[in-house]
Amino acid sequence: MNDLTGFQRDLLYVIAGLDEQHGLAIKDELETYYETEVHHGRLYPNLDTLVEKGLVDKGKIDDRTNSYALTRRGRRELEARREWENQYVDL
Repeated sequence: MNDLTGFQRDLLYVIAGLDEQHGLAIKDELETYYETEVHHGRLYPNLDTLVEKGLVDKGKIDDRTNSYALTRRGRRELEARREWENQYVDL
């Protein structure tokens, strides 16, 4: 996970926490967090990178909508990240 950008890590967290894991729902959640527009040209290439790295599975809801879900590896990477963060920050 250390080779991911902060945006890609945020994508993993959002995908893990959403009930509806499709592009527009992910985009909306990130825009709420970042308080700015997330362009499709930023979102979808980064989602594809996570798929290529084996952290996210990409499925098809219909002809225009893809679904995204964490793989087991993606979940393990998030858990390892959380453990690492907890070594330094105890909230």
